[in-house]
Amino acid sequence: MVTGPVAPGTGWPEDPASQDTPVARDASEVRELAAKAPSLAELTARQSVCSACPRLVAWREKVATDRRKSFRDEQYWGRPIAGWGDPAPSILIVGLAPAAHGGNRTGRVFTGDRSGDFLFASLYRNGLASQPTSVSAGDGQRLLGARVVAVVRCAPPDNRPTPEERDTCEPWLTAELHMIGSSMRVIVCLGGFAWQALWRVLERTGYPVPRPRPAFAHGVEVELPRANGTNIRLIGCYHPSQQNTFTGRVTADMLDTIFTRARSIVSTA
Repeated sequence: MVTGPVAPGTGWPEDPASQDTPVARDASEVRELAAKAPSLAELTARQSVCSACPRLVAWREKVATDRRKSFRDEQYWGRPIAGWGDPAPSILIVGLAPAAHGGNRTGRVFTGDRSGDFLFASLYRNGLASQPTSVSAGDGQRLLGARVVAVVRCAPPDNRPTPEERDTCEPWLTAELHMIGSSMRVIVCLGGFAWQALWRVLERTGYPVPRPRPAFAHGVEVELPRANGTNIRLIGCYHPSQQNTFTGRVTADMLDTIFTRARSIVSTA
């Protein structure tokens, strides 16, 4: 079994990159490559090979080499996790970062861990996913009118990226929002970190951001106007982390309520 990160263009299912995909090695190169990506497909390819944050690169590759005992016979993806789903979504779902043994292992955000089990089951019940589970890249799962991204594209130690790492990664999300903005009607923020990080991205994308910025809470909604007259709605949602779901802070009904609400907003937009 090969250990360590998967090389781009070597046959991993759904790998958006090739051996010729340009690699960002610092914050300035992230800004340049994100801004100049000619398409969403090329943007996600560039996201998936980024090496701009030394601490995150070292951690994601260490996890991919050492591996958890329960996955010791699997090769880990060990690279950044690109945005995934419908290329023209009406609903965007924003999380914190990939899990070390979830997305960092499978190559797809919220895939292969308990948070993803909870999330994709709800998306399926609400008609936003083609199947109730997301186990690995290439498993046939499709998102329907929805797209999932992470504020930080690499698995961070202790699930805690630094402010510098968040800011370095920000141009990837900014560019993605520019590209999908015409179809987007709702953004669901999973957790307070995503909620706080998104405001600056929205401002850079041209949305009027309220002052003071609204506080995060489960079910909180904020409407932002757009020049074309089609507003977008932000909805806060507690993160479906294992800790939150095990303690009952987040239940299946709570998650379903959020996505039912998101769909109702889309249907009346």
